[in-house]
Amino acid sequence: MHRLAMTAAVLLTASVLPAHAYIGPGVGAGTVAVVLGILASVVMAFLALLWYPVKRVVRKRKASQRTVTSQDARRL
Repeated sequence: MHRLAMTAAVLLTASVLPAHAYIGPGVGAGTVAVVLGILASVVMAFLALLWYPVKRVVRKRKASQRTVTSQDARRL
């Protein structure tokens, strides 16, 4: 039975004729939108992975500068 099904599948895929169909301009626009959406999501994910560690370092530096300036103000 398995051999019969495999033979039938091979014969059916070997005898495929080209389809004469009109695709339309919407498919091209949809494809461009999908590709741009995927690229935009990859770029935003990459920037997010870079931005949050940088943001954390900047906040720590600002906090340490505030501490230093507040200690200097107390000394005066």
